[in-house]
Amino acid sequence: MKPVINLYGIYIPTLAVLAVTAFVLTTVVERLLVRFDFYRFVWHRPLFNTAMYLIILWINVALLRRWFL
Repeated sequence: MKPVINLYGIYIPTLAVLAVTAFVLTTVVERLLVRFDFYRFVWHRPLFNTAMYLIILWINVALLRRWFL
């Protein structure tokens, strides 16, 4: 995995791109969970959302490593 991405001469850290992607995916999943009223089964919503974000970020990193190796 490359440590930086060159975007027309601007160097962006790969982890920053993955973090933004994970944030967008987490927001989409969060809205789906609200729509299906899933959060009534969750004890601590901010803790659940943080864990979900970290899991999605880890999946992004794992997929990127597998794709480039």
